[in-house]
Amino acid sequence: MSKSRWAHAINLMQARVDQTLAAMKIEFPHWADSSTGKWTTTPDGDWTGGAWPGMLWLLARRSGEAKYLDAARFWSSRLKPRAQLQTAFKGFGFYYGVALGDVLCQDKDAALLALDAATSLKTQFDCRLGLIPLGRDAEEAEDVGNSFSSIDSLQAVPLLYWAAARTGDSSYAGIAARHTTRVLDIHMRSDGSIVQSSELNPSTGKIVRHFTHKGFSDTSVWGRAQAWGLVYAAIALAHHPHETRWMEQLMAGADWWLSHVPASMVAFWDFDDPDIPNTETDTAATAITCSALLKLARLAPTAALRVRYREAGERTAKALIETYLTPTNPDDPRPPGMLVGACFNKRRDARAQDSANNAETIFGSYYLFESLNVLDGLIEAEKI
Repeated sequence: MSKSRWAHAINLMQARVDQTLAAMKIEFPHWADSSTGKWTTTPDGDWTGGAWPGMLWLLARRSGEAKYLDAARFWSSRLKPRAQLQTAFKGFGFYYGVALGDVLCQDKDAALLALDAATSLKTQFDCRLGLIPLGRDAEEAEDVGNSFSSIDSLQAVPLLYWAAARTGDSSYAGIAARHTTRVLDIHMRSDGSIVQSSELNPSTGKIVRHFTHKGFSDTSVWGRAQAWGLVYAAIALAHHPHETRWMEQLMAGADWWLSHVPASMVAFWDFDDPDIPNTETDTAATAITCSALLKLARLAPTAALRVRYREAGERTAKALIETYLTPTNPDDPRPPGMLVGACFNKRRDARAQDSANNAETIFGSYYLFESLNVLDGLIEAEKI
């Protein structure tokens, strides 16, 4: 696709950002009804909160407009009360919502706040487990604490690597590398598919059981588990490109995705739901994977592989914007630029604010917006 097609999609998503910016005062957008665009919000951002200022940092960099920079700074600062929470998931919020202010806009206040969260996150590493556990404040309905892990906990990795680069303190990178290795080894199956969650023996670190917090079953492949594993393995690999084991795992996981995703390139919420194709898609998982494929396209060991993954990333982005990105249409009541078709959480035991199917999610929108800005040339995929 031409750059003009990516730019058009970016403009649509910018319109949605503008509409959301006008609607949000102090609460963070979490997910929105696909038929109306009305946001369900959270007071402190929850684990998804960083996606919103992340989109604003990207727009500040892209447009140079003060209104986006001011808004990014405001919403980034609103995450401060979460900096000391005992949850591996805060890595998501403080990397995309705060550290990107330093990466994209050289914002000093954002850098200080991100470093505060990264320092807290580093102290959560458990040497007996060899990883950062989910933690008592992890945003799940059940089975959290210091003896539980999940592929989602790789959300800690980008913030720690950013802190290492920002401060020159290699201890952040050391923790990130140990966490990445252990979490991938625990949760990636031999065929390249990924299980979401695990319980560990707190004394020995041995695996007690594998299970899922959000997938169809304990043995299924929840779409977003596969996506999280891919994007964070790619980010870790960008910092340590000679880690051959990570490369093998990343490529195995990407190849598994590409051989199992429907011809539409958009995944269902769980690859093993017996109701496929009469079940929910997950455009959020697909957008996360799009980001991962574009990173792998810069990191893969041969030119042929780099072309393969770039083309796959482009096809994925094209599928999302052509079918699931709401257009500018006077006959369509929805705001333009919504990435609809996401399944936040289909399970009945989900937290109330996470129970949404066929929704727009703020994190799905972030990853598509990031991918479009990569495709349009704003920033290289492995630099974000």
